[in-house]
Amino acid sequence: MHRITLGDFELTILSDGTYRMDGGAMFGIIPKIMWEKRIQPDERNTIPLALNSLLVRTGEQNILIETGIGSKLSEKSRSIYQNQPRLLKSFEEAGVSPDEIDIVINTHLHFDHCGGNRHLSAATTYLHRDELREARTPEPFERLGYADKGFDHPGAKFSLLEGDVEFAKGIHLFHTPGHTVGHYSLLVELKGSRPLLFMADVSYTPAAYANDQQAGFHNNPVDGVRSIRRIKRLAKEWDAEVVFTHDMDVFRTYALAPEPFTAGGGA
Repeated sequence: MHRITLGDFELTILSDGTYRMDGGAMFGIIPKIMWEKRIQPDERNTIPLALNSLLVRTGEQNILIETGIGSKLSEKSRSIYQNQPRLLKSFEEAGVSPDEIDIVINTHLHFDHCGGNRHLSAATTYLHRDELREARTPEPFERLGYADKGFDHPGAKFSLLEGDVEFAKGIHLFHTPGHTVGHYSLLVELKGSRPLLFMADVSYTPAAYANDQQAGFHNNPVDGVRSIRRIKRLAKEWDAEVVFTHDMDVFRTYALAPEPFTAGGGA
């Protein structure tokens, strides 16, 4: 658990634990002989990934960005992904109740980003209009990613967005399609510190990002590489610290380093 107050915002990194994904799918066209030097797969060729969420307290609202996998996967899926749900425990550690979350921002609706939505019945969910449409009626090759319909829990309330949006003062959403059609990345302005740019699943690791490389299961690889380059332009324009949402080493650095939000490590 790490919490920091910068200007108007109090930021807390929450965790829904970890899960495992196929290494070849995560690194796309990068040959295994290269990526396994960075991170060693297990006997099933899977690698561990973090499930991190960001709680932003503005003084007026509690905003949660991403909600992890949650606890409603099928037995078969749990055996594949080996996740250990802990989002509700993270709320307890942060001293906040799920009922106190006013707003959820889902960068997209893949199962590892929205599974905890069902616990947040008081919140309004903000996301791209195209993302909700696609998640409800996915193409066959998208169904695995959209397997968890927890975002459509009873009583779910949606506010649908289009294009780039300044969601609230100091919180910006940038449409970065490719991984999914309605994928958003998010930038938080911080007084006294560099902005944080959460690219979500535009690119997974520092090495892949540096080389404009993406995972193997993007909806549209051409849009995907253009979004990586857009993130790079935004990072330069805003002098922002880029955050790799699933990268365990980078988030471990954020959580434990004496100087918070200083990137380091990662594949």
